[in-house]
Amino acid sequence: MGGGRVILLAVPASARRTIVAWTLYDFANSAFAAVVLSTVYPAYYANVVVGNADGRGDFWWGAAVSTAMVIGALTSPPLGGIADHAGARWNFFVGFSVVSIAATALMATVGPGRVWWGWVLAVVGIVTYEAAFVYYNSYLPRIAPPERIGRVSAAGFAVGYAGSLVAFAAAYPFAAAHAYGGCFVAAAALFAVFSIPAFVILPADARHPMRLATAATRGVGETLVTLREILRDPARAQMRRFLTAYLVYEDGVNTVVTFAGVFAAKTLGFTFTEIIALFMLVQVTALLGSAAWARPTDSRGPRFVVGVNLVQWALVTIAAFFVVTKDHFWVVAILAGTGLGAVQAASRTFMATLVPPGREAEFFGFYSLVGKTGAIFGPLVFGGVSWLLSGNQRAAIVSVGLFFVVGLALLGRVSAGGPTAVARELRAAADP
Repeated sequence: MGGGRVILLAVPASARRTIVAWTLYDFANSAFAAVVLSTVYPAYYANVVVGNADGRGDFWWGAAVSTAMVIGALTSPPLGGIADHAGARWNFFVGFSVVSIAATALMATVGPGRVWWGWVLAVVGIVTYEAAFVYYNSYLPRIAPPERIGRVSAAGFAVGYAGSLVAFAAAYPFAAAHAYGGCFVAAAALFAVFSIPAFVILPADARHPMRLATAATRGVGETLVTLREILRDPARAQMRRFLTAYLVYEDGVNTVVTFAGVFAAKTLGFTFTEIIALFMLVQVTALLGSAAWARPTDSRGPRFVVGVNLVQWALVTIAAFFVVTKDHFWVVAILAGTGLGAVQAASRTFMATLVPPGREAEFFGFYSLVGKTGAIFGPLVFGGVSWLLSGNQRAAIVSVGLFFVVGLALLGRVSAGGPTAVARELRAAADP
């Protein structure tokens, strides 16, 4: 690309070492996703730090997640543009990761009644975790050959679920001893240690054509130009339709993930150790589901895989409404897990087939914006319905199911998303 943009140093598609380092970062940051986003911290914050007898803890946790996603939605595209112009993609990737690791460790200082301190750490941790993921995702089209991009994406998520299992195993003894701060320190340590290969091996930008301040001005300005391109350019029609569907169904996925532990604790009486065991099962089934759908994502196309899994997610919310025992919820967890990795990996692959070559960070910034925006309304809907109905989480989870139904309907308007090798070749030809 012209106009002062930078490019990544060439990464051979066959460079196994680079791909391994990339996937290990998914292993690393899964410690945050597992312990902070999904299980221990949401239940601990809502039920112990805030108090949740009347649904107030649900509301506070939903507000924290939604606030973080609003901040991320507003900052991701300009940060992507700034990194492109300043040649600072690697620096931003590492810097945001380090801040998220620090916030995770500091969660050990959050005790009962420290509502605001726990809220601030949650917002900072989630914002920086998601920001680092923008740059991580932007490496995917560079390191994977077109015909295997779905499998590489799925491999990242599969390794990530393995990382979640390790994080749960590390947190379990602390949760069993009611020493919840140890869960967060252990998660931060895993995040830090397994990020090192990516920090060392993933390439920096090839050149640094302008100062950061200049890059910031240009990056923010071009964010609006790119937004207009996505919204108006006929060449971006399929990307526009896909991102609209992704906006809706990702909101449902994010909400189920962030409230599953709270739902299990309050409605079904799961203990903290039972919640960890439950999510360990989810990670195993997610790993298996991600692996099972990896080849079909390339051969049948990501649109097919996403559509099938959205039907499955809608069934998950219906089943959760009717579940009455812990044993029943274990079955629901298996159903949810097998669809979790598949829909996330296929969505990332879908976007990668639509991004014009040489503009990966820029467009994945908007992918991240949509993903974060698709995490604002769901948590507020769940928390608001629960609070308004005096803590009725069954009604709240059914309301989230509507996001999957609407997302599936919107996906039906997208004609792109076929076999990955063909899709990338068509995109490269359209954007020389």
